[in-house]
Amino acid sequence: MNWMKKGIKILSVLFPVGMMTLAGCGTSSNGELTGVLHREKWFQPDPYGMVYIPSGSFTMGPSDQDVPYAITAQGKTVTIPAFYMDNTEITNNEYRQFVYWVQDSLAHRLIGGDHILEEGEYMERINWRAKIKWDDEQNQEVLAELYLPESERFYRRKEIDSRKLNFEYYWIDLKEAAQRENREQGKVDRSVFIKKDVINVYPDTLAWIHDYTYSYHEPLTKMYFWHPAYDDYPVVGVNWKQARAFCIWRTQLMNTYLADNGSSYVQDFRLPTEAEWEYAARGGLELSPFPWGGPYIRNSRGCFLGNFKPMRGSYQDDGGVYTVKATSYWPNDYGLYCMAGNVSEWTSNAFDESAYSFTHDISTDYEYDAKDSDPPAMKRKVIRGGSWKDVQYYLQTGTRSYEYQDTSKCYIGFRCVQSFLGRDKADY
Repeated sequence: MNWMKKGIKILSVLFPVGMMTLAGCGTSSNGELTGVLHREKWFQPDPYGMVYIPSGSFTMGPSDQDVPYAITAQGKTVTIPAFYMDNTEITNNEYRQFVYWVQDSLAHRLIGGDHILEEGEYMERINWRAKIKWDDEQNQEVLAELYLPESERFYRRKEIDSRKLNFEYYWIDLKEAAQRENREQGKVDRSVFIKKDVINVYPDTLAWIHDYTYSYHEPLTKMYFWHPAYDDYPVVGVNWKQARAFCIWRTQLMNTYLADNGSSYVQDFRLPTEAEWEYAARGGLELSPFPWGGPYIRNSRGCFLGNFKPMRGSYQDDGGVYTVKATSYWPNDYGLYCMAGNVSEWTSNAFDESAYSFTHDISTDYEYDAKDSDPPAMKRKVIRGGSWKDVQYYLQTGTRSYEYQDTSKCYIGFRCVQSFLGRDKADY
């Protein structure tokens, strides 16, 4: 029983175990099979900043125009259940909320007392209503370890040490739990399926410099993530693990609010699968090379429809030199902005050149949780959409590329998705 208590304790923090709790059925059914009475009436609200993507089928892969690529990556008809997707890439200001949350959670734990509602072996329950008095003399002494040491301060500025902004998070490896040898109830300690990771959440602002040699990107390094001028620009310098951690944090932020208000939990926020991303990018247009439809990168007036590299050295011709605001250019027919250009986007999928040939044709997915000891080829994650520094080819909806999960780039961002609860919005 100890392992059960341990497992339930972990899951009560991170997963909707309460939804599985059995309540008394009562006696009002008059002996008839009525199902559990007095269940909560459920309506799926649209998550803030997300758009609804209806279920459907499409031909995944390169368009007919990309003949050489189609030889090695043939198209495949797949079906995608309904889901929600962020209408823009996650912005600097949205990701900054995550960074601030981690910073404040560390401060609450250091102060202790009424800032902690409940101690836990795995995670404390923080009293977020308690105000952090950063200027209090007693608190300053306690919180001193969050700041840069004096020897590292620039002009003696007292700043938070970003190296301390570590986020501890958990998830369940359902694919491992579903393996045949692990399915027998009561015979496997389910705590082995609960995975833990700790990651620093601060974006790599130096990516603007280390990605390019002999190029002056210092202004963006200094200001891009923090200055209000860039609040609505897509966050960059975030590796795949940081993007995944953001999704888990976002899920717990929402579920904690729902639990406090007596509401049911929602589906997890997560990175989109490669198939979901392409399906959403097409905007309901079959075999369309670009999210806006048609084979051209310009509209009828000759204006570019995305932020990319039009010609060698002429980055500004499309209206932006580097990244642009996440709502720039016209959205596709689903209401999604910048599904082509601006920043490439992480997906949840591992990269394999032949993935189309062995993945299932419903909810197509190929994931691998690479370990630090794995060879580099196993750490490749699919990125989609092309970026401000890419040529037109990478902006096509069917073009695949990859980057290593532990790398951060000044041209890669992400957006979240959430599976829809039910069949279709029309059911509600």
